[in-house]
Amino acid sequence: MTHSKPVHVIGGGLAGSEASWQIAEAGVPVVLHEMRPVRMTDAHKTEGLAELVCSNSFRSDDWETNAVGLLHAEMRRLGSLILVAGDLHKLPAGGALAVDRDRFSAEVTARLEAHPLVTIERGEVAGLPPADWDSVVVATGPLTSPALSEAVRTLTGEGELAFFDAIAPVVHLDSIDQTIAWKQSRYDKAGPGGTGADYLNCPMSKEEYEAFIDALLAGEKTSFKEWEASTPYFDGCLPVEVMAERGRDTLRFGPMKPVGLTDPRTGRRPYAVVQLRQDNAHGTLWNMVGFQTKLKHAEQVRVFRMIPGLGDAEFARLGGLHRNTFLNSPKLIDGALRLKAAPRLRFAGQITGVEGYVESAAIGLLAGRFAAAERKGQAVRPPPQTTALGALLSHITGGHLLDAGSASFQPMNINYGLLPPLEHTPTAGPDGRRLKGKERGAEKKRVMSRRALRDLDAWLDEREHAEA
Repeated sequence: MTHSKPVHVIGGGLAGSEASWQIAEAGVPVVLHEMRPVRMTDAHKTEGLAELVCSNSFRSDDWETNAVGLLHAEMRRLGSLILVAGDLHKLPAGGALAVDRDRFSAEVTARLEAHPLVTIERGEVAGLPPADWDSVVVATGPLTSPALSEAVRTLTGEGELAFFDAIAPVVHLDSIDQTIAWKQSRYDKAGPGGTGADYLNCPMSKEEYEAFIDALLAGEKTSFKEWEASTPYFDGCLPVEVMAERGRDTLRFGPMKPVGLTDPRTGRRPYAVVQLRQDNAHGTLWNMVGFQTKLKHAEQVRVFRMIPGLGDAEFARLGGLHRNTFLNSPKLIDGALRLKAAPRLRFAGQITGVEGYVESAAIGLLAGRFAAAERKGQAVRPPPQTTALGALLSHITGGHLLDAGSASFQPMNINYGLLPPLEHTPTAGPDGRRLKGKERGAEKKRVMSRRALRDLDAWLDEREHAEA
């Protein structure tokens, strides 16, 4: 059955293209609005849909032990156009899915142009969409046009959407050496929902602190792009190395101050402390407090592993400071990706607070399915949180927070730390051999991936029976 009233999708990038495909494949007409080539952006070079403006890689395709590979597998099960085109035009890249960017974009464009339920309209949608568009997916990415950004800002009452968003590194809990790091809040103070032992503390001696400052100052930094030069920092979000440049003790009297903390190994206050704060409800991810940075990624790994307790740290996300446009999604959008202030508007892609090509397309996939189900009068049911798709959705709609008002929202790539932990962590492989170190971590990921695909298949079966 075809439904006559269309859903409108604004933005022909990865998320918008995927959303449009999912809507049309569900039997609902869709109008895809793309402003290029009528109006170009600073980053795009062509008028093709799903143009890859940076890397040509969708990262690892290993579904068993890599979270983005798992996301690939889930999207393939849901008929993702982006993954179909990627698989058709893949290039040799080891375990990664890299694509011929021109052929990939041409494939996506051709398939959408050929679909009988897809209409592509070229031209900018300035400001909020017309009131008679009762179902809209906004998938305009990090380079959302100024007119639409301002309209959304006004509608939501939020502050400026374009800014340098400060991102601190996030570390997997099981890679932190807790024979060195200990749990304690300053002065053992228990805040809202806290216990008085809410931070992990990594202590430094004077010698360790001085060596760390030297490495921080000498580390290679990224430079801003020309179009970012006029965008200001947020107050209180200075890069950690900029604080260090203001004086060698600036950090020791700032985010690394040791007051109110006692190292249980020595019974004394350390010279300096790096604190980590729980970053998700599962307690599997911890962020480095005050450590937003412009250090290049390899330098971050090298320098931050100098911190006692983080010598073997595995990072779910490295730090950064860059211009971006994204919503405070946990506050502003609901579990079906609708804007709470105007439910006719759904959001998809990077503007919702996900990082990466595949993650953007994944949220587009969900937004498209949700919009189509709503148009057909069907229940909108999110995928289980045990899946990569469900975990991403949970992150951007508030599941990453212990208390929706207690922490700031930051974009995130998919990683296993976003999925609920296993009830029982495997200690042996399928052959019964006891596992250690990296082998144990890899088997844990395999079990989580198998759980994800099993739960996704069950979710799909339930949906098919409900629609029958």
